[in-house]
Amino acid sequence: MPELLIELFSEEIPARMQQQAGENLLRLLNDALAPLNPVDARSYTGPRRIAASLSLDAMVPGRTVSERGPRESAPEKALEGFTRKHGVTKDALTLQNGFWVLEREEAPIGAAAHIAAIMPELLRRFPWPKSMRWGAGSTMTWVRPLRRIVCLLDGQIIPFSMAAAEDTGHNLVASNQTEGHRFLNPGTMEVTSAAQWQQGLHERHVMVHAAERRAAITTGLNALAQAEGLSIVPDAGLVDEVAGLVEWPVPFLGQIDPIFMDLPAEVMQVSMRVNQRYFALRNSDGSAAPRFAFVANIIPTDDGSLVVSGNERVLRARFADARHFWNLDRKHSLASRVEGLDAVTFHAKLGTQGDRTRRMVRLAGLLANEVGASREHCERAALLSKTDLTTGMVGEFPELQGVMGGYYARHDGEHADVAQAISEHYTPRGPGDEVPTAPVSVVLGLADRFDMLTAFFAAGEKPSGSGDPFGLRRAALGIIRLIRENGLRLDLVKLFTLAAEALPEPLRNAPDLALLPQFIAERLRVQVRAEGARHDCLAAISVDNEDTDIVRLLARAQALQTMLETEDGKNLLAATRRAANILRIEDKKDGPHEGMPDPALFEQDEERNLYTTLQTVEPAVEQAFAAEHFADAMRAAASLRQPLDRFFEEVTVNAPDAALRLNRLKLLSRLVRMMRLIADFSQIEG
Repeated sequence: MPELLIELFSEEIPARMQQQAGENLLRLLNDALAPLNPVDARSYTGPRRIAASLSLDAMVPGRTVSERGPRESAPEKALEGFTRKHGVTKDALTLQNGFWVLEREEAPIGAAAHIAAIMPELLRRFPWPKSMRWGAGSTMTWVRPLRRIVCLLDGQIIPFSMAAAEDTGHNLVASNQTEGHRFLNPGTMEVTSAAQWQQGLHERHVMVHAAERRAAITTGLNALAQAEGLSIVPDAGLVDEVAGLVEWPVPFLGQIDPIFMDLPAEVMQVSMRVNQRYFALRNSDGSAAPRFAFVANIIPTDDGSLVVSGNERVLRARFADARHFWNLDRKHSLASRVEGLDAVTFHAKLGTQGDRTRRMVRLAGLLANEVGASREHCERAALLSKTDLTTGMVGEFPELQGVMGGYYARHDGEHADVAQAISEHYTPRGPGDEVPTAPVSVVLGLADRFDMLTAFFAAGEKPSGSGDPFGLRRAALGIIRLIRENGLRLDLVKLFTLAAEALPEPLRNAPDLALLPQFIAERLRVQVRAEGARHDCLAAISVDNEDTDIVRLLARAQALQTMLETEDGKNLLAATRRAANILRIEDKKDGPHEGMPDPALFEQDEERNLYTTLQTVEPAVEQAFAAEHFADAMRAAASLRQPLDRFFEEVTVNAPDAALRLNRLKLLSRLVRMMRLIADFSQIEG
């Protein structure tokens, strides 16, 4: 199959846009080239180019195209317009099912002609998050000025131009010319194939694969660090970003001036990352090392000492700024900053950060007893938790919210539990973060998130679709992890009600507040699914269940899952579904068939055995649930398997005798009702 190579060479593309651009290029090409059956599609992204290679058929086969026109009964003018549009006469049309139809034969088209026809429009509508115009004479936009287009089919140029009518298209035409590294190998290179393109650019100090650049960065930095007995602080996001900034990564280590080593490690790391894209290092004991790592996009002519010294000089200036904020912020205690929170807007409908702090203090006090924490420390931590938002350091580095509050609280002499809670109350921020376990930290983390969810839902800011500008899904997952991993027994409905009571008066009864328990339940199912557990078991025990104790719900779901993995559990599930289906069908005829069955009407031993077993199992299940012995409840339910199987094998439910039929349906109704105490088995998949 012929090989197509397309490269779009431009000025520097923002690193955050490169991966999506590569995916979009493949998607658009696959759609536009569908008649050529593209396969083996691969994308390449880098600071100055996005590219794709794929194999496809040599020809778009000919075909007959039918286009339906007006109805037979339509006015003559409609028919005239249809024929004029297609340049045919009425004789060329046929009547099919009451419509005039034009059938045209499309001749086969070579791949090169098809590609040349679709590429200009494809590139003009290429989706960039942000794009720009440049030069004069064209309205064409690109993320940065587009300089060259390589378009080859089996090594031959597919000629097309981006010009259209009066639009010059920046005089861009397809060619076989690309460029190597801007500094190490400037100038053009002729391209003949995808393999030669990759090899030729590699020889000209360009790695076209983002994965290759990431690997080179990681390997190079780790080797330099290990040579000095150090380790790089893991930061996959920074590796990805740097891989989008350099075409030929060259790693170096620099020295941090000892006078800055008393700064908090988080301050140094964030300052290096945000301002300079530097990597932090640590000693074998986990402490911050007086070294930093960076990646250059050139190979220095010396041993790199000039590049290293230049970066060290830049870093000293950055750290000097950080020290200024560090010293200035500590001149004012966190307690003295509380009043200033009334001047910081939280949300137009929800008031200031001061208002939010007062709500959190109240909620933290209520939660303290539930978690077994000091109420005094919880309320104090809540009072001070947002004060670092007014500090210079957090103003410069918002990523350090909470972290800096913890440092400043320790400096102010606050209780250790209070300082720890302030520093930890934003965690877990993501799935890889550890969950706080200190009681005061747990209380503050919960108070923060319960207030956030309640407030934003009341203000009508609940997430919709993929949009979640306030991070409410993340907050819900934070609540779930804090509860699960600390084994807390909390009534979520009660806590959301308590949180809502402190909202501004017009919002306390907002209709969206009723959605909060279900919102948490949905996030819980997402987390359970991500862990590989059966989320359908959680859904089954949640139907018509007003219980919001996450620990209890998960224990029930796990017990149900364990039962369903046994042979008795699988057969019981099948039999229960059969009973529910029979009952649903018969209820539509003359139901509902409720009430206690009459043992005197039983004619067969299988009826009597099922009834007797139910008499034993039902109270056993209820008692086990009351004691939260869910595994015992499931074992009791599983004992129904054999009598239920025998019932369906030997008993005709829809007996000719009406009284006998009603009695048997009542028996099934009681069985289904009892099983609903355990779960809604219709929610179980498979």
